[in-house]
Amino acid sequence: MPNNNLWAGVLSQLLIHQETGCAHSARHAIRLLDQLAEFDDLDEDVRSLCERASRRLETGLESRDACAA
Repeated sequence: MPNNNLWAGVLSQLLIHQETGCAHSARHAIRLLDQLAEFDDLDEDVRSLCERASRRLETGLESRDACAA
């Protein structure tokens, strides 16, 4: 089971990204969410939420980095 530090790290990076738009924090959050989703004893609903959040962040970064030209 993931420890509190890992959950706190994810939430911290998500908040920093939300508050500042920092892509670096988004990438950290994606990495941490992916780590959480890999825990064998994680509840399936929580795993699904972690995976969904990771994908949404990734999609947001891709669309933000896309060239409009």
